Parts: sequence; C-alpha cells; structure tokens
Amino acid sequence: MQLMNLPLEQACGAILVHNVAGADGRKALDKGRVVTAQDLDTLRALGKRSVYVAVLDPADVREDDAATQLARVLAGDGIALTPAHGGRVNWLAGQAGFVRINRDALRRVNELPGVTLATLARYAPVAPQKIAATLKTIGLALPKTTIQEAEKIVGARGRVVSIAPRVIENVALVLTGSARGRARTQDTFLPPLQARIAELGARVIADAFVEEDADALAVTLVGVLGAGAQLVLIAGETSIMDADDITPRGIRQAGGVIEVFGAPVEPGNLLLLAYIGNVPVIGAPGCVKSRAPNGVDLILPPLLIGERVTRADVIALAEGGLFPNSKSET
Repeated sequence: MQLMNLPLEQACGAILVHNVAGADGRKALDKGRVVTAQDLDTLRALGKRSVYVAVLDPADVREDDAATQLARVLAGDGIALTPAHGGRVNWLAGQAGFVRINRDALRRVNELPGVTLATLARYAPVAPQKIAATLKTIGLALPKTTIQEAEKIVGARGRVVSIAPRVIENVALVLTGSARGRARTQDTFLPPLQARIAELGARVIADAFVEEDADALAVTLVGVLGAGAQLVLIAGETSIMDADDITPRGIRQAGGVIEVFGAPVEPGNLLLLAYIGNVPVIGAPGCVKSRAPNGVDLILPPLLIGERVTRADVIALAEGGLFPNSKSET
C-alpha cells in the first residue's frame, strides 16, 4: 500500500486516508471510502485539486476483508463474529461459558504488524451474545502475508480464543467447626458460597456440617461424592493452617491427594486444592465469607470447565493475584 497526494483526475478508485470536511465544517467524505466520480465532484466543489489517498498493491487486502479473514482464522469454538466495520470484528460468545485464551498464540498474533486482538480476562464468565474479544486491523489494508502468518500461528499453536462451556454441574459445600459454632458458621459461610456457585451457573446439591475431626470429614467427603458431587468446597470456623492440619488429613483419608497448599493471592493465601480421583476439592480460606474477590474466585472457573488446575497454575496466579480493595482475611 502506498500513501500519496494525487491529482483529482488520478484519484478515482483510490482510498481516502483522512476524512474530508465540507463547507460547513461537517464531515463530507469518510476516510476509508473508495473514491468515486461523484466524490471527485464533491472535492472540486470544495476547491480541492488533489487528495491524500492510499493506493493498494496487488497483494494487499482491504481492512474489512482482512479483519474478517483474520477473525475466521483465529477464533475458536463457541465464538460468533460480527460483520467487519472500519477494520474491526467483535467476537461474541455463541454460548454461555468462560473465556479460554491461548496465551502464547494471542501474544504472537499481536506481534503481527497491523493486527490487534484484545480479550476479556482469562476464564471470565460470559453470557451468550456478549463480547469476549475484539479484533482491529491498523491501517486501510494489510498484506496477504499477514493473514498467512496468522494461519501458521494457529497451525502451530491452535486457535486463540474460545468459549468453554461449564462441564461441572453439581457442587457440594462442606462446613467444619465446633458444635457450638455450627449455626454461626452456617450463617456466615453458606450464603456467599451458594451465591458464588449460582453466579457461575452450577448448583449446590449438598451442604453438610462436620465437626473438626479428620475421620468425620473423610466420611462426609465420601458421602457427598457418592451423592454425585463433581466438585467439593470446604470452608470452616478456622482456616487451614498447615498441610497436615485436620482438613488436609481428612481429604487424604478419603483417598485424596493434596495438589497445593498456600497460594500467592491476597486475600486467599491459605487456599488448598486437592483431588479425590478426578473430583477437585477446595479448602477455602476464611475470606470466602465475603463476596469480595479472592483466590477461590480465580480457580473456580477453570475447574468448572473441566481443567485440572495444578500447583504450577496456582503459582501463576501471583500476577494479578492481589485484590487491593478486598478486605484481607486469610
């Protein structure tokens, strides 16, 4: 693509680079339009003898066509694309779910000259027809080779953004504490935990209370798993304070394996994640009594779409894991 100031008699078929103002100061001609014979008459009436335009090379692709082609190459499952306008294509969720991002592919796409792709946060919940990402080309055209490079990125690394549906439906809540503190613990923890689960589209199929005893906790865990729980969230009167505390011991006695205890998030440092078979078990810190964001909110979405969150994944939460406006209660 070449940008040049052409005499009007040579500008027909070229692309306007800038808006052209009319005699009243309002926009008479839009940038990005292909100059027509009628546009030349308008320009002459405005006293113009030349106009600043872009002349495309044979290998160039107009901005809207380029944006459309790129979006079709890059978008993954569950994405619906809007028609291109001004080099922009919005990516809408075709179904309820969570935004899954291929971070390496996203970075490499944004390294391509003239291509910008912005997304919602990784694992953000999204409703059908709501925007999940937006692609914008820079300039009035892109070389065809840019689209070919995007195809190579996808071929090597996969699609960039998709909407992952929730696959976990049934969640069990297990509260621990003293017999005397049972009512207070239930009143404190159940409402915010139930609200979290409901907002993410899952349902609570059981809520149990067990006194702080590893054997009793193990029996309760086996029971809720037998009732069909696909994810278990444990919270209690006292946060887990050590990897050999009562809650992790009870999880192990139920056949579980501790994936990680302690997370680089605040609030939520005392987060525990374990698995009993393929069923994730979260040992929640005390901050879940508040609806303010905390570490539990960071791992629930990937777990609900069926990802196996690992110790490495939890460690990676350090970047962005500080919620400065939340009350710090570990």
